[in-house]
Amino acid sequence: MAPITLDRFVKELENLQRDMDASKLKTSEYDQRLARAIQELRELKLDADRPAVSAALAQALQRGVITPSVKAHIEKRLGLA
Repeated sequence: MAPITLDRFVKELENLQRDMDASKLKTSEYDQRLARAIQELRELKLDADRPAVSAALAQALQRGVITPSVKAHIEKRLGLA
C-alpha cells in the first residue's frame, strides 16, 4: 500500500475538527478517530519528511485545527518529539 500523503492527514485532522465543532462527535469519538488516523500513519507511513510534518502540524495548530495537546500527542506517537 502507498504511503499516506501529508495533505490527506491534514485534511483528516480538519474533518475531525469540523465534526467536533458541529457537535457531530463526542470527545471519546474524536479520540478514537484520531488514534485510528495515527495508527494508519504508523502502519502505512507518511509520505513526508520530519520538517514537513512538523511544519504542517504547526500550521494546523495556528489555524485552530488541533490543540497544543493534540499536536504534542501526534508528535510523540510519530516519534517527532
